[in-house]
This record gives sequence, structure tokens and C-alpha cells, in this order.
Amino acid sequence: MARRVKEFVDRYPIVSLQDLKRPMVFVVDMNNGFLKQGALHDRGIMECVKPIETLLQQQIPSIFFTDAHHVQAMEFDSYPAHCVEGTLECEIIDELYPYVKSKIEKHSTNAFVSEGFEKFLIEDVYKYDDYIITGCCSDICILQFAMTLKAYFNELEDKNKRIFVPINCIDTFHSDDHDAGYWNEFAISYMKANGIHVVSCVK
Repeated sequence: MARRVKEFVDRYPIVSLQDLKRPMVFVVDMNNGFLKQGALHDRGIMECVKPIETLLQQQIPSIFFTDAHHVQAMEFDSYPAHCVEGTLECEIIDELYPYVKSKIEKHSTNAFVSEGFEKFLIEDVYKYDDYIITGCCSDICILQFAMTLKAYFNELEDKNKRIFVPINCIDTFHSDDHDAGYWNEFAISYMKANGIHVVSCVK
């Protein structure tokens, strides 16, 4: 929350779990390589951990996504090498690991195009109506996944499917070239403008 101005967050509503229909939680890239170690980690993202844990304690079905790149991954042309498969960086952080029941490895910033998620779309997407996306990074992996999933449902004209992004459960990294506050607010505003149900929290 510290990387979002309170007045900005207060514009967004709170949604109750009781108002959601057949929910599913996605947890994106809450792994060591983005929160605790490696070229792209930022410990400030740890502020999201408790709100995500609180959500998962509600026994909502969930899927975790984690980067797992090949050593010569094409993505490393755009970003420093990170989350190489088989390393600790790919592992979900200890604080959330007890809640991992289903995990999908991805090789790009967009979880939607991962092989494991394609399988989910074929076999399980019909079981859920409301999708809650949490994790990092708000302006990269979260934004791409939410927008692509929304476009997919739009293409199907499936008005029963809704996508929720709780602000207290997402964050992005901060660096000299990447101001977390700016990019958080950009991603949040962009998702809202494109039909994503951005909320301050789900409780």
C-alpha cells in the first residue's frame, strides 16, 4: 500500500467474498526471484504477502504461477537473467508455500500463454466465474495476464466471467528507472479502463 497514494486507492471499492460467484484466485510470481533474491527482486513487494495469505485462508481454489526460464531464455534480451529453472528463485516464497495446491510454470511475462494455463482453459475454466488476480508485477505480468484473460472472455461473449484485481494484493518493483508508485497507478488505471474490476481489497 505504501507505493500507492492513499487518496488514489480510496477511489476503488471494497468487494465482499459473499458477492463473488464461484471464485478462483491466481497468484502470480510471488517467488524468491522477485521478492527475496536475484537481479529483479524487490523486498518491498513483501507488503502484498499478508493480504494474499488472508485471501487464500478463505479456502478459495487457487493457482500459483512462477517464472521458470531456460538459461538462454529470449526474455533475457529484455530483462536481466532471473528465475532460471531449477534454482531457488523459481520457488514460491516460504510464507505462501503452504497454500500451493496447484502451480504452473511460465516462460514469459504473460501467464495466459503458458502451456499449463492453456490446459486450464480447456479443462477447468467453466468451473469458475469470478477470477481474482494477485501478485507481481502489476504493470507487467499482472497487467498482461488480466488484459489477455479479459480479451479471451470478450471474444467468447461470456458475460458470466469477471476479473477482479485487489490493489492491496499487487505491487511492482522499484528502481531508478522504474518508479513503483507511477507504474502501479498506471497499471491500475489502465486495467480499470478496460473492464477489469479493480478494487481496493477483497474481504
